[in-house]
Amino acid sequence: MTYIGGVLGSLMTTLFFVFLIAAVGYLIGGIEIKGISLGTAGVLLTALVFGIIAHYVGSFTIGGHEIVLYNTETVKPLFGMISNIGTALFVTAIGLIAGPKFFRSFNKKFLSYILMGVAIIATGFVMMVVAVKAFNIEPAMASGLLTGALTSTPGLSAAKEAVGSDAEALVTAGYGIAYLFGVFGVVLFVQIMPRILRVDIAKERENFVAANTLEIKPFTAKVKRMDPLNFFAFVFTVAFGMILGSIKIPGINFSLGTSGGTLIAGLIVGHFGHIGKIDMRFDKEMLNIFRELGLMLFLIGAGVPAGVNFVNSVEPIYFLVGIVMTLVPMIIGFILAKYVFKLSIFNNLGSITGGMTSTPALGTLISVAGTDEVAAAYASTYPIALVLIVLAVKLVVLL
Repeated sequence: MTYIGGVLGSLMTTLFFVFLIAAVGYLIGGIEIKGISLGTAGVLLTALVFGIIAHYVGSFTIGGHEIVLYNTETVKPLFGMISNIGTALFVTAIGLIAGPKFFRSFNKKFLSYILMGVAIIATGFVMMVVAVKAFNIEPAMASGLLTGALTSTPGLSAAKEAVGSDAEALVTAGYGIAYLFGVFGVVLFVQIMPRILRVDIAKERENFVAANTLEIKPFTAKVKRMDPLNFFAFVFTVAFGMILGSIKIPGINFSLGTSGGTLIAGLIVGHFGHIGKIDMRFDKEMLNIFRELGLMLFLIGAGVPAGVNFVNSVEPIYFLVGIVMTLVPMIIGFILAKYVFKLSIFNNLGSITGGMTSTPALGTLISVAGTDEVAAAYASTYPIALVLIVLAVKLVVLL
């Protein structure tokens, strides 16, 4: 029997399963029941199931070759790398899409987005404290549940750092338990709420696009693309974002991480559109491809480890607490956006996806709304939510 081992073998096995999971996931995501579908989140469901199976099966043999499904020293880190690559592609594309209009559209709604982020994360933090006190859940597990419920990978890293190495396993397990509903809850929410409110999507889209249309003036100087598809501009933005994300603020040891850094970089590059005489603008179709490819890789890379961790420490109370941590902040945020801040349905749901730091739900919302203009509300709310979730889980050591 030949063993496909080592880093190379693990990489080959991982790449095979990445594309297999994606193929099955898109088939599942395309199934509609009364107009509701999982869309790209079907990829996440498939990845989670694969992770659960991998936890129990480990490996199997085909044609004399041992195929490793799960190996803590090789496959799991590789899936983590795939998740990081996906995050960088997706969030950079979102930043570049929103960038040309983001800084030009600062108005009273921008304060609403900031307050939305504060309200959602503050509510989630309260839920975490209640879980610790009322159900005698360990703080490390509660912080993991919160980061999973809000699908926040930077939050997960901060929580693991806050509790120390002895309790890291509990944080990761809590993240895996709550992550499942954390994704699907928001994905379904942005599809169901317009139906409950009987929103005329076509009319709302027309009004929304008209209200958010800004004239972008052409350059006064000639600019040049470094390559026909302008790949240079995209990879430069990703690299710039990675640098921004790695900068740590002294004292609180806080950094934006891959997601926060690439989002900010995308907004900046998208706003200016050029560096000297180098054209940094993109065709919308190309950004949409990067966005979807990145989302797919992110869901697979995050979903497989989450599926593995899901079975490690799952208990009914943990699962229920995770559901509450997803639903309550989301519902409160929606009510505030609708009745206090008077946001339109698309801006409302866009800010919800940002406040919940939910990349998959943004992809779903773009499909529901039929316009990627909703990314602006996400981009406005996401940074404040990202910072606050990291600070919230660091406070777990005080509980």
